[in-house]
Amino acid sequence: MMEAFVLVVVKPGYEEEVHNALKDNDRIKEIYRVYGEYDLILRVKVGSIEELDRFHDEVLRKLRHIEMTETLIASSYRG
Repeated sequence: MMEAFVLVVVKPGYEEEVHNALKDNDRIKEIYRVYGEYDLILRVKVGSIEELDRFHDEVLRKLRHIEMTETLIASSYRG
């Protein structure tokens, strides 16, 4: 399993609509509305990089009010 954080920019005024479209997706573990350059942060859990690709293609890119995303793949320190 792998986790990623997806930073999302939404067209102004459509934040709640995008949130509602995403909130029941099984791969999304948390959604936060944030202030600043990005509007939403998604914590996503997937089984592989291919599944992350499918999530981007089949979920995020189909939402017309999403203007941009940036995906950060989570890693951990091994001490």
